[in-house]
Parts: sequence; structure tokens; C-alpha cells
Amino acid sequence: MSEVHAKHVAVLMGGWSAEREVSLVSGTNIAKALEQKGYRVTRVDVRRDLAALIRDLSPRPDVVFNALHGKGGEDGLIQGVLEYMGLPYTHSPAMPSALAMDKAMTKRLLATVGMPVAEGVIVTKEQVLAGHVLPPPYVVKPVDEGSSVGVRIVQQGDNYTVLAEDGWLYGARVMVETFIPGRELTVGVMGDRALAVTEIVPVKGFYDYDAKYAQGGSIHVCPAEIPDDVTAEAKRLALLAHETLGCTGVSRSDFRWDDSKPGASGLCFLETNTQPGFTPTSLLPEQAAAVGISYADLCAWIVEHARCHA
Repeated sequence: MSEVHAKHVAVLMGGWSAEREVSLVSGTNIAKALEQKGYRVTRVDVRRDLAALIRDLSPRPDVVFNALHGKGGEDGLIQGVLEYMGLPYTHSPAMPSALAMDKAMTKRLLATVGMPVAEGVIVTKEQVLAGHVLPPPYVVKPVDEGSSVGVRIVQQGDNYTVLAEDGWLYGARVMVETFIPGRELTVGVMGDRALAVTEIVPVKGFYDYDAKYAQGGSIHVCPAEIPDDVTAEAKRLALLAHETLGCTGVSRSDFRWDDSKPGASGLCFLETNTQPGFTPTSLLPEQAAAVGISYADLCAWIVEHARCHA
């Protein structure tokens, strides 16, 4: 990509969600990369203070790079504020952001276009504490958190009072899904292109928050060493999710692949992340690099495709 200059970009980072620390790392890396590309960058540590945010965005930047993660950052809330202010911003608009953040609504919508999804139910914390709502093994997760925050796997013989271990801070609704055996795959999308398929191999346990962000917590195999038909189908499904949800810019969709089943029939969609991380262990920048797009060029591409969707 050619060098770009002059634009003033405000990078939003931090926020007040459970993913604040991840966002600060993403935002800091993005800001440095954009400065390397010649952009004028303002770093904005977002707090739950609308008046302060408006002040921090004055004078008005040409583009807002939204590097927030989790609630308040990728659920449509900040997107709505930026729409109201008439500011071009990166990633998806408010409605796709809100849809993708709600895992239950995402599954319901994507199932209508043929997306393979895990069987599951939405229940209350009290129902989960009372006993198994599905036959083990199953997965318990928040309906609207990211980065595997709060995710637990219940195996045969486990104590079903899983939510009582460290409390449950993730809302009244709990998603419980049948556990899909096999391998963890993820596919990044950039515009109208699926970049690559990565297999994620946790060093221990499953791909939880620590495995995602701790150095050495997981091994990323990119491109994944899987059959060509599985690669092609995973890419197709990731692009289908991106387009059906109405995402713009970049997204990343996660899958399980039960490799005991023939071909791509074992693929199962988990979720779509409308604002993938940009930390040193993040997957989308790795996939971009694998197809010849540097970290800084990826950030610049995202800025140049920013818009106000109002």
C-alpha cells in the first residue's frame, strides 16, 4: 500500500468493559502503527463520561479508529454516539455491532441462511445453578461478552454449580450450548475477502481469556493444516456471517471443527467478532501478515475504509 498522510485519527481505547486492558494494548499498537504511516494520531482513553468523550474528540478528527472491546465499545453504543456526532469511524455500524455482540441473536439470524450452529438454550443463572440444563459436556457462556470472558466447559462428572465458582457478573441470561469436540478454527474477513483459516491450539485447557492473551498461551497455525474443502467452507461461512450481519471493514468468525465427521460437515459456527483484537497475540493481524499485509498497512486500510453510517 502507498503511504498516506495528513488525516487526523482519534484512536478510542480502554473503555469500562471486562476487556479494558486488552483494548488498551490494541489501541496503543494501532496508534503507533498509524503514526508510522504518517497519520496524526490522538489517543483517547474512553471512560463512562460522555461529556469527556466529546471534549476529547474536539477538535473533530477526520476519522475515529474504534479500538474498544466488549460492552460499550463493540455493542453499538459508541457507534451510536459517533453517528450522532457525524464522525466517520472504523469497523461495523451500530446495528451489526449490537447483533454480533448478542450471541443468541447472531445464531438465530445466521441459522436462517444455513449457518451450522451448536444446539443450545438461553436460561437464567438460577436454572444453571439448579442442575444440568443440557447433558454434559456443554459450554456455559455469557450472551454478550467477548474474549471468552466467563466461558466455562462442563464435562461429565463436573459439579454443575459452575457459576458459583467465582460469581457470575455477566447478566441475567446465560447461554448453554452443546460442546462440539474437535479443533478450534478462526477466519478473518477484510472487506469482501476472507483472509485465512487459523487453527488455535491452547497449550492447556481450552481457548479461554488467558490462552488468548498470555504470551505462549496458545499456538496459532496459519494457514491451518486442514483439508482444502474445510478451508474453503470455513472461509465461505465467515464471509457469509460478515455479510449477513451487515459488517463493514474487518471481522473475525470463530468455529469448531469436529474432524471425526466427513469433510466440512463437522464445522460449527461459534460467534463473529466485529472488532478483532490488535494485540501481539491477536489473530486477524497474523492472518493479514500471512497474505502479505503488514500490521501498519492493515490499520491504514481500516482507516481509509471508515465511514459515518448515519
